[in-house]
Amino acid sequence: FPVTIKAVGSAWAYEEGAVANGGTVTGTVRLTGTVPAPERFELRRYYDRVYCGALSDGSGYRLLKSVFSGAQGELKDVIVTIEGVAKGKPFRLQETSLEANMCQFVPFVSPMRLEHPLRVVNLDSVSHDLQFYERDEQGHIAIMFHRPALTKGGTQDVVRTTANRRSVTMQCGMHPYMQGHGLVVDNPYYAVTGVEGTFTITDVPPGQYQLKAWHPTLGEHVQPVRVTEQGTVIVGFTFEGK
Repeated sequence: FPVTIKAVGSAWAYEEGAVANGGTVTGTVRLTGTVPAPERFELRRYYDRVYCGALSDGSGYRLLKSVFSGAQGELKDVIVTIEGVAKGKPFRLQETSLEANMCQFVPFVSPMRLEHPLRVVNLDSVSHDLQFYERDEQGHIAIMFHRPALTKGGTQDVVRTTANRRSVTMQCGMHPYMQGHGLVVDNPYYAVTGVEGTFTITDVPPGQYQLKAWHPTLGEHVQPVRVTEQGTVIVGFTFEGK
C-alpha cells in the first residue's frame, strides 16, 4: 500500500546556506547490561499465520526484537541529532521510504521530516491495518491516522503532528508484531547507527550544541558538544538494557 504522509506541526524553518570550515561529530553508541528479550506472539492467534510465519521461530511464534546490539554492545537503530542548528548544509531528506515486507516494517527506525512525505509500500501478498501514532517527550500518544485492511491498491494521507511531538510509532492492527518507529528531525545534522553502532555527522557549523541519541524503546540521552572550525569531536553514548 503506497502511503504518503505529510507531517506538519512547526513554524520553525531551517535555512540552507554555505558552511565554511565546518566540523565533524563522530562516535559510537553502545549497550550495557542485558539485551531485552524479544516479544513473542503466537501466530495462530492472528491473521495470515502461514504467510507471516515464514519468519517465525519454528515453534509457532513470531518474535518482535526491538534492540539490536553487537558482540561489544554496538547499538543499532539509534538516531543521533545535533539540536539547534538554524542554518547550515543542504537538507537532503525529501522523503522517508518504508516497506511492509514479510509482515514487518523495513527499516525498523526511520528519520522523518516535517512537511515532507513518508511513503509506505506493501510488498506482501496480504493486506495490513496501518496505524500511525505520534508521541511527545512525556509519552502522550495521539493517533495520526488509521487505514484498515490496506491492500496493494493503497491509500494516501496527510498527517499533522501536534505540539512538540517528535517520535512516531507505526503498527499493524492485524499483525501486532509488525511495528516500526520514526523520529522527526528538523535539520540535516543527524545520523542513524548501523550494526557497528557508529555515527558521523559532517559539515557542522562551529558552535555549542546539544547532541541527542534516541532509541525507540531505550529512551534518549543528551550531552553538550562544542564544534570547532574543521575540528573533529569524538563522543560516545551508552544505553542500559532494560
